[in-house]
Amino acid sequence: MVILASASPRRQELLKLIFNDFSVEPANIDETVRKSIELEQYPEYLALKKARYIAENHPIDCMVIGSDTGVFIDNIMLGKPENEQQAKEMLKLLSGKTHKVITGCSIFCKGKNISFSEVTEVEFYRLTDKEIDEYIATGEPMDKAGAYGIQGKGALLVKRINGDYYNVMGLPVGALKQKLKMFL
Repeated sequence: MVILASASPRRQELLKLIFNDFSVEPANIDETVRKSIELEQYPEYLALKKARYIAENHPIDCMVIGSDTGVFIDNIMLGKPENEQQAKEMLKLLSGKTHKVITGCSIFCKGKNISFSEVTEVEFYRLTDKEIDEYIATGEPMDKAGAYGIQGKGALLVKRINGDYYNVMGLPVGALKQKLKMFL
């Protein structure tokens, strides 16, 4: 039995590239991160917390996959915007610059655990206030780290990427499949 410890519809869609059948159990955990954890390690740390939380409540032979994604620029981690103003501030910060998208993944199965992070660099075009406002008006930025979704209209903001496209969506499926070989 495979369990995805995430409510993200994008992660569910992407995990279907690897598994035909899995269940979804969002890990409702405290997402506070210890101060000793480096900023760019937050996604992997949270993925581990989520996967461990779900794995502790299932038989040892279940495979639990946890994941968390963060957008990083200028030593700041951008999460999901709380409102349109915050989305606008995030998009202005990303405008014309390159940022990192880091997804942490953690797998628990058969008493073993593997955790890893995947990094993709994303460069945005320089955006006008009008372009930012039009994008925010779509509603798309509101449930995504960094206030954009590369798989939707957010693709129009992206000049180039260096790394795994699916990582920017929230699940580095190629790297995950390689790590899963340890368990399959």
